[in-house]
Amino acid sequence: MTARGVPGAQASARPDRPDYAVADLTLAPAGASRIAWADAQMPVLRRIRDRFERQRPLEGFRVAACLHVTAETANLLRTLQVGGAQTALCSANPFSTQDDVAAALVLEHGVGVRAIRGENLNAYVEHVRALLSGAPQITIDDGADLLVTAHAAGGETVDRLIGGTEETTTGLLRLRRLQHSGELACPVIAVNEARTERALNDRHGTGQSALDGIVRASNVLLAGHTLVVLGYGWAGQGVAERARGAGAAVIVCEIDPLRALEARMAGYEVMPALEAAERGDIFVTVTGSLRVLRGEHFERMKDGALLANAGHFDVEIDLEALRERSTGAVLEVRPLVEQYEISGRRLNLLAHGRVVNLAAAEGHPAAVMDVSFALQALCVEELVRHHAELGPGVHPVPAVIDEEVGRLKLAALGVRIDEPTPEQADYRESWL
Repeated sequence: MTARGVPGAQASARPDRPDYAVADLTLAPAGASRIAWADAQMPVLRRIRDRFERQRPLEGFRVAACLHVTAETANLLRTLQVGGAQTALCSANPFSTQDDVAAALVLEHGVGVRAIRGENLNAYVEHVRALLSGAPQITIDDGADLLVTAHAAGGETVDRLIGGTEETTTGLLRLRRLQHSGELACPVIAVNEARTERALNDRHGTGQSALDGIVRASNVLLAGHTLVVLGYGWAGQGVAERARGAGAAVIVCEIDPLRALEARMAGYEVMPALEAAERGDIFVTVTGSLRVLRGEHFERMKDGALLANAGHFDVEIDLEALRERSTGAVLEVRPLVEQYEISGRRLNLLAHGRVVNLAAAEGHPAAVMDVSFALQALCVEELVRHHAELGPGVHPVPAVIDEEVGRLKLAALGVRIDEPTPEQADYRESWL
């Protein structure tokens, strides 16, 4: 059979395997090796998996995940499975799927994967809907597509949900809009806002992997160039920090005065994006917002400027305006580098404007995703145990989970810290 949207893809609903749609099952051995390599760098998740295998806290629950289909994600799905969950997975981004990992998850671990690198929008939507047709009770989202689609469908699709988790700022914005309008029908745990998640995933993960994607796609030397970071949240801070460490001059653009002040006090130049457009050699959007780089910015950019997006959706760079202003044919000058000519200047778009760290590289290092997916696994367990008490709405990660993941990560790194004395603990409690 052929999975619609990608010629030659393999799809099946064989009784001895879960329903799946992947590119090529013969890639499974390579995927299994990649999963094992990542697993060796994910000691916190392994420890949780060992406990899940003993206790089976997710027994009988159906979990659907819309995440980047990578080796690190595979280890999260393995953890949920040994905990007793029935799992299904689709991709949160068509260009982040590792086809060998998808094949290995189907063949080696019996996960119902529907993800093919490069699948078109219709196939992507079909895969999201296919996961929901499996009647999941818990969703794990990276961008809220599963939950938003479930709420749009209504009826039993949303009624059977006991909760979900969300990995991104963009997804939480969408879910909080549902909550504000009174439409959010289940509890959602905001994994993206956990202290451990912010510190490791956003700052260190995005900081390293976004620049990795830019360098892999363009082979540019960062040293000596001016890099413009649009957005100075946790992820933007990481990009700025790593770029400065690589020898780039860094300019920060912000709309939040406190974030802008933070950037200035950290030693970066801060200015409006229109001013920065004339100065930058490399532009990185990491805001979670719409059309951060627009036509007026393109008109001021230097010949040879690189445009990269590190936000979840491909909406931060105004692609329509880029196409409209292009005066010649769009050239693919390197794999994942499209060149647009505007008023005699060449602007180079990386990875089609999609999240560059996954579309042009391999995403966050496994050691970073170890923390993110440890949080995800424990929050799924929290939903199983306490969804009725939580009620509909966006909820923070419980402090006890956040701190436990931090302690486990420190232990894995061989780091020991002080414990408060009884007197200090009492003093702290008196202020809480």
